[in-house]
Amino acid sequence: MNWISALAELQQKGEACVLVTIIEERGSTPRNSGSKMVVTAERIFETIGGGHLEYKAMEIAREMLASRSQDTRLERFSLGASLGQCCGGATVLLFEPMGQPQAQIAVFGAGHVGRALVLLLANLPCKVRWIDSRENEFPEQVPAGVEKIVNDEVVDEVENMPPGSYFIVMTHNHQLDLELTAAILKRGDFAYYGLIGSKTKRVKFEHRLRERGFDELLMARMRCPMGLAEVKGKLPAEIAVSIAGEVIATYNANFGQEVNKGESAVARLLPGSRRA
Repeated sequence: MNWISALAELQQKGEACVLVTIIEERGSTPRNSGSKMVVTAERIFETIGGGHLEYKAMEIAREMLASRSQDTRLERFSLGASLGQCCGGATVLLFEPMGQPQAQIAVFGAGHVGRALVLLLANLPCKVRWIDSRENEFPEQVPAGVEKIVNDEVVDEVENMPPGSYFIVMTHNHQLDLELTAAILKRGDFAYYGLIGSKTKRVKFEHRLRERGFDELLMARMRCPMGLAEVKGKLPAEIAVSIAGEVIATYNANFGQEVNKGESAVARLLPGSRRA
């Protein structure tokens, strides 16, 4: 797949990447100016010549992805002994982040609160999978960017979410809520798990989960009641705003932590750094 097709496919999937371009060449270099490579967290498309230069470019690109950097970056490389390449020339690479990483959110339940919440989430930088077994509970028009999933085996949809996903459970059935909770906690790789309900419901669920052998620390990660305590009200829209606010606060906090880690790693590679 060429770099243009790769960018189009990744954009459609909402997958972030970095476009790496040779913008200057001096002396002998493995590829000419204008050569491009697309780097994602797990794949590359096209090449800028292979060897250690390409390895370093992939390393920098993936640090940018990990930190969610949206700033372009220029790096100059001498293709000599330090990079283990015998070309002897020099090249300048341009790193351009493409696409904004999106939170992956699964909303279980198409009731009144679910409908109000999905309307809010659809306007955020996230991808929403809206899941229920009842086709007639969904509105005729589902918001753009929201994937409607009708599945009689609702719990099976838990394993279809990627690591680091956000799970929100608000179905019409307490037993189904419990089974979803068990499946989500069993994964353990979620960024956020919110369960609609009262403190009494939480106590009952924790008791039943302990009987199934779930760890206290894992159960402590469950948000129930979920939502911002400062947002009061019992109307579906008010509850939805409270939950959406908590989701936003969670992914903003995660974003900040990732940026700090990324900046520390990148700083070690920059000229003038004490660790360079």
